[in-house]
Amino acid sequence: MVVSVSVVLLLLALCALLMRNRSLKPSHAVVCVLLGFLLASSSVAPTIQSTLTSAAGLVSTLRP
Repeated sequence: MVVSVSVVLLLLALCALLMRNRSLKPSHAVVCVLLGFLLASSSVAPTIQSTLTSAAGLVSTLRP
């Protein structure tokens, strides 16, 4: 659950930055949010979750 919260916060920050720089219009952001909700309720959601968990595990093993 921690991975999904951090990914959501990262995407939220990215969207806020793009909207601030006028690179992303509010209507595009709404479409992105709706797409996220639709993906979360689809049959692809477990695959996305396992991919994100694997990627987070891989990143956490890297040392600078």
